[in-house]
Amino acid sequence: MKKFAKQIVEKDNVATCVADVNAGDEVYVKINGQELAYKANAEIPFGHKIAVKNIKTGEFLYKYGEAIGKATQDIAVGDWVHTHNVVDHYEVV
Repeated sequence: MKKFAKQIVEKDNVATCVADVNAGDEVYVKINGQELAYKANAEIPFGHKIAVKNIKTGEFLYKYGEAIGKATQDIAVGDWVHTHNVVDHYEVV
């Protein structure tokens, strides 16, 4: 069964998984008429985010085209994005 994630706008560097994802699963994201596949590097629970672009320590994370947090460590494409590697945007403004 295909696993999907939602990326809202092209600027977003994360997408939200719409099913539980196992490490090694291919996660499919539709954006601008294209379907892209990302290999999950870890288990990602339903509703949590997967990185669809590399994000360096200190860079902002974007969802809905808006900054939602800042990376506390390097995040690779396919990584689980959550509180273990992100600080909330409100804490850094």
